[in-house]
Amino acid sequence: MSEHLIVLNKDEDTISIVNLETNEVIKTIETSHNPHEIVVTLDGKKSYVACSLGNKVDIIDNDTFEIVKRLEHPDFNFPHGVGITKDGKKLYLASTYSEKVFIINTATDEIEKVIPTYQKYSHMISFSPDGETVYVPNIGSNNITVMDVQKEEIVTHIPVGPGPEGVAVHPNGKHLYVANQEDNTLFVIDTKTYEVLFKRRVGGIPVRLVFSPDGKYALIANRESGDVSIIQTEQHINGQVRPWEIKRLPVGVWAGGIVFNQNGSYAYVANNKTNDVSIINMATLKEEGRIDVGIHPDGIAYVKR
Repeated sequence: MSEHLIVLNKDEDTISIVNLETNEVIKTIETSHNPHEIVVTLDGKKSYVACSLGNKVDIIDNDTFEIVKRLEHPDFNFPHGVGITKDGKKLYLASTYSEKVFIINTATDEIEKVIPTYQKYSHMISFSPDGETVYVPNIGSNNITVMDVQKEEIVTHIPVGPGPEGVAVHPNGKHLYVANQEDNTLFVIDTKTYEVLFKRRVGGIPVRLVFSPDGKYALIANRESGDVSIIQTEQHINGQVRPWEIKRLPVGVWAGGIVFNQNGSYAYVANNKTNDVSIINMATLKEEGRIDVGIHPDGIAYVKR
C-alpha cells in the first residue's frame, strides 16, 4: 500500500497528487472551478471535492486518480465543507451562500436530502467521533449548527465567537474546539452542556482545526500570521489540566488545510500563497521541509491505498 496527499490548488483548478515516499507530485488533475475542500471515503476508494466557484462536486477514483463523476444541484452556491458519516454511507456537504446542508448517498452519488440551516454562511462539516452528531460553523451568524445524524435534523445552534470556521471534536468526544477567525480565538466547548470551558488566543485569522489521531494535539492554521498554533489538549501544570498553546510554528504564507498521516507521526499544512505544503514532524514539532504543489493550495487529504 502507498501513501498519498491529495492537494487542491484553488487558483489553477487542479489537484496535485503527492507520493509521500518521495514527497513529490506524481500527477496533476484538472478539476471544476475553484476546488476548496475534500474528503476521502472510509474505504479509501473515492474522494469528493467541493469546487466552490464552479458549484460542483467532483468525484475522484483513488485507484486511478481520475475524476469519474460530477454532481450538480440548483442550490449549490459555493459548496464547501464535506464530511463522511461513520458508516461511510452518506456524504454531508455545506453550501455556504445557499446556507444548506446536502446529504448524498455515497453508493449511488445521488442527493437524498437538502436541509436549510437558516443561518448565515454555513461553511464546514465536522462529525463527532461516535458519528452521531454533525457540527456546521456559520461564519456570518457567529454560531455552530448542531445536527442529529440518525434523524437528519437540526438540534440547535450554539453561539460562539465571531467568524467561526475551523471546527473539530476531540477524539474523546467530550470537547468541541472552535476557531473564531474574526477575533483570533479558540473556544473549547462541552459537547453535552454546550458550555464554553476555555477561551484561548491563537494566531491571526484561524481558519482550520484538526486533531492528531491520539488527541494529544490540536493544530490550528492561522492564515494571516502564516503559522500553526499547536495546542496541547491536556497540559498538566500546577495541579490543573487545561488546553494550552505550547508552540506557534511558522509555516508558509496563508496557512490553510491541515491533515495528518495515518499514525499521526506527520502533519501536512497547505500554504495558500507560497504554493507549497509544509511537512511537520509531530515528534519534534518542527517543520522538516516543503512540497511544491500548484497555485493556492488549500484543501488537503491523506489516502493510503
